[in-house]
Amino acid sequence: MKKLFLMLVLTVVVVGCRAAPEASPEAGAATPSPGPTMPTEIEILPTPTPKPAPPTPTPTPIPPTATPEPTATPVPTKPGETPLPTKPPTSTPVPPTATPSPVPQKVDVPMIAIPAGEFTMGSQKEVERPPHPVSVNAFEIDKFEVTNEQFEKFVADTGYVTDAEKAGDTSWRYWAQGKPTHPVVKVSWNDAKAYCEWAEKRLPTEAEWEKAARGTDGRTYPWGNNWDVDKVNAKESGFRGTLIVGSFPDGASPYGVMDMAGNVAEWTADWFKPYPGYPGGDGAAQYFGEKYRVIRGGGWFSDQELVRTTERSASSVELANDDVGFRCAK
Repeated sequence: MKKLFLMLVLTVVVVGCRAAPEASPEAGAATPSPGPTMPTEIEILPTPTPKPAPPTPTPTPIPPTATPEPTATPVPTKPGETPLPTKPPTSTPVPPTATPSPVPQKVDVPMIAIPAGEFTMGSQKEVERPPHPVSVNAFEIDKFEVTNEQFEKFVADTGYVTDAEKAGDTSWRYWAQGKPTHPVVKVSWNDAKAYCEWAEKRLPTEAEWEKAARGTDGRTYPWGNNWDVDKVNAKESGFRGTLIVGSFPDGASPYGVMDMAGNVAEWTADWFKPYPGYPGGDGAAQYFGEKYRVIRGGGWFSDQELVRTTERSASSVELANDDVGFRCAK
């Protein structure tokens, strides 16, 4: 049995990163729409003038006579043209109701809509057993892993200090140098959760993550059932470090979610617990419970066996590694 849990719980792998050339598209900022323009003048209706009653020798009162509407004044025209009538007086215009502008996102990130429905979760391998049907509600998930520049914006806005920094360990800043659009690493589950809450999102559940990665046809890898080293940043790819998110569009999931295999493994919201009907027999029972959080997807240091859509591992919420990152859902 692969030494899955001891490796993730007790060992922090630090490997020099060889980054691909940077070529990040800049995200455009939305321009807020102007509100409605208030009228600068209010048209005043003329005040009716009572018409004096003609003199009469009798004391019989004369009923009041209605004042005629004012005659419109023709607009001056050139010789030979028919004068256009002036628009008659109208009531004071009512300003239109202002439409509120949409609230801009703190980080402009494309998200993929995953439909509600059932899929098969798990496999016949160790803690992935047994395969079982799971139904999830509709949700959205980030198309890409959270990047260094996005995490830097969160830190600048909040003054957040990561668990690795608090422990005096090498921080995310070291691994982010010159790599703004690479996935952020050296972030713990606590750090990932804090970022998602700041972005008004959340971490995906383990079931949501797996459905977004494999779809409903039970595929082994996001792109299909056959291993293809050209569709993933894994150990066999030879890059030995993170790459710009979305570098392998042909390796996207059935829904178009990028890097669900390789680049970095990803935190999910769930505690590491056995699946319903788990048969045991692999020594993993000691790790189950509300002690460790689930990690999915495999990273740049993982071999092809560990970047499958069903691969699951776990670690403590304070762990920060250089091949573990995350993405958000809502």
